[in-house]
Amino acid sequence: MVTTGLRPRRSAVLRLLVVALALAGTLIGALGGAAPASAHAALTGSTPAQGSVVDRAPEQVTLTFSEGVAMGDDSIRVLDPQGKRVDDKKLRNLSSDHVVKYGAGLPPGLRDGTYTVAWQAVSADSHPVAGAFTFSVGAPSKTTAPVAQQEAGGGLVGALYGIARYLAYAGFVLLVGGAAFVVACRPAAALVRSVQRLVVYGWALLAGTTVAMLLLRSPYTGSGNLADVFDLGGLQQVLITKPGAALISRLLLLAAAALFVAVLFGAYARAHEPAGADADSEGQARRRKDLTFGLGFGGVIVATGLAATWAMAEHASTGLQPTVAMPVDVLHLLAVAAWLGGLAALVVSLYWGPPVERTAVRRFSRLAFGSVVVLVATGLYQSWRQVGTWQALTDTTYGRLLLVKVALVVVLVGISWMSRQWTGRLAEVPAAELRAPEEAEKETEQGAEQGAEQEAGKGAGKEAGKEDRQEAAKEAEKVTVGASAAAATAGTAPSPAPESGASPAPDETPATNGTTPTADDAASPAGGTPAPDPARAAQLARQQAALRTARTKRRRDADPERLGLRRSVLAEASVAVVLLVVTTALTATEPARTEAAVKATSGGQSAEAGRPQVLTIPFDTGGPRGKGTARIRLAPGRSGSANTLQLRISDPAGKPMDVPEAKVSFTEKAKKLGPLSVTTRHTGKGQWQASGVQLPVPGKWQLSLVVRTSDIDQVTEIKNVKIGS
Repeated sequence: MVTTGLRPRRSAVLRLLVVALALAGTLIGALGGAAPASAHAALTGSTPAQGSVVDRAPEQVTLTFSEGVAMGDDSIRVLDPQGKRVDDKKLRNLSSDHVVKYGAGLPPGLRDGTYTVAWQAVSADSHPVAGAFTFSVGAPSKTTAPVAQQEAGGGLVGALYGIARYLAYAGFVLLVGGAAFVVACRPAAALVRSVQRLVVYGWALLAGTTVAMLLLRSPYTGSGNLADVFDLGGLQQVLITKPGAALISRLLLLAAAALFVAVLFGAYARAHEPAGADADSEGQARRRKDLTFGLGFGGVIVATGLAATWAMAEHASTGLQPTVAMPVDVLHLLAVAAWLGGLAALVVSLYWGPPVERTAVRRFSRLAFGSVVVLVATGLYQSWRQVGTWQALTDTTYGRLLLVKVALVVVLVGISWMSRQWTGRLAEVPAAELRAPEEAEKETEQGAEQGAEQEAGKGAGKEAGKEDRQEAAKEAEKVTVGASAAAATAGTAPSPAPESGASPAPDETPATNGTTPTADDAASPAGGTPAPDPARAAQLARQQAALRTARTKRRRDADPERLGLRRSVLAEASVAVVLLVVTTALTATEPARTEAAVKATSGGQSAEAGRPQVLTIPFDTGGPRGKGTARIRLAPGRSGSANTLQLRISDPAGKPMDVPEAKVSFTEKAKKLGPLSVTTRHTGKGQWQASGVQLPVPGKWQLSLVVRTSDIDQVTEIKNVKIGS
């Protein structure tokens, strides 16, 4: 169909949508990929504890998690001060009914010093989690254990995986929602090229991102090295995991979805073509009804299966009430797809297709309202399940993101209400106007074909005719002129305009045509009658069709109700893109209920607070022997209890160094407490210790260390330390 007059608008809207999707992908990459993904299983305890000093070497190292995790023999590594692995390289599953615990055995006779424990796991909802901590046997020592920065869930691989997850959601929404719009709201849309492309692109996007996630899964949960996407061994390990099985199931369901799409835009579309006068209307109606029932039933099954591939591998599959949460999650995803995907189909129908019938818009309005009701019901349950308390809505990242999502949904519902107002004012589109774009396109094609036939009938100028036909074919594929240009050309053409493919009048000369004589004119028969110019005839046919199409679209655009509806629906689609970004980020964030459970098991403090605090503070007093390093350890690092402070000062070579004076104090500026001085006693060369250190409240304290190396050389260093309750 020639769309000359609307091409600038179409291009602008397309650029707007592309930019919105690009920004959305960048944002989701920043939220879910630039930094390691928020762990949904958290380390709640360990034996030995982080930063602790034990008298004798333990027989094993154990880790306790907030929920189920997947681990292997290399998931827990214990490294000695020289960086050599000393554990037995065999994972011990020490879990019981309500406790998730794993361990690694240690050999007897470990030497004194500081040991490093590095661990990595995959939580039950498919997100990677990793960490490292130290403990000491006998006394702390220097350690050169080469613990690499854990890239599981972060770095470039994490960013790519996060973008793929967002695009997979987008593909699912376009595929399911677009198909639902065609079957349930506007069957005639099966004949609209823009809607066909939307659904097919959704299928291709979901299939491509599923394959990408399958390949990225191994480095995403493991090494973080992008080159490992080609590691077949890692891919085999992924396939036996729950997320891998979900991705494979999704690919199999997409094969069935491809058959569904083929029938939808094949037999179903042909069944809804305008029937001729001699058509069997009763048989056609029965065929349409059978196809609608089959596609509706089969489509619901395929869409439910696709939604289940997310529910079985993410938040809903673990935690509180998984048997209820998984079906609710499926309903939630289907409602999102029906609403947002149908909205996308309505946008492309309004902008790049024949006028949309009022009944179709009203059907979608009812479908969207039902989807919102389902979203509210399932969303309330999911919020209660993942958040738990009102306070968690503001105190946790998950709660704050949920509030942003709720606000976006409210905005979207408000814009939808405006769209419903425009829908109520719509007038029904005449059937002739609905068919006008298609008829114009057919006339254009017929004009080009007739011109080509006449060209083929010419005996002279065969090669030149071949070039003309090629030029005509190229011209038929692109817009040659706008509506105004078409009118101008029509004004310079013979009047009245010839029919499509018709040759000029017998008495018409090249001069009246406004063209320059060509070789074909020289080869024309005697008598001065010019040979027919099929390329010119085809061009005139296209121009006339373009003019009629432009007039039809101008009349349609002049309708203020339809113009207002298109603008409000486009605004809905823009908000929906942002909403999808926040939803994807929400699935990559630790649920508030899990975060609260971690704090509860840690005595009310966060995972970092309330543990032994170890600070390494370099200093330089500026005098002779004024450089050195102070190492301060405060255990257990809690308020309201007696803490023990150990101070060790060493020279640049790492050897213990005595100084005339070393003083430590604490200040809590937010609550105007302190400085609280700590009285230390000298226990050995370069070593000081204080017992019974009391810090009255939890929070961020400033530790002040004063080191004097001579009568006049002194320096004060300040560091922040987080104290738990």
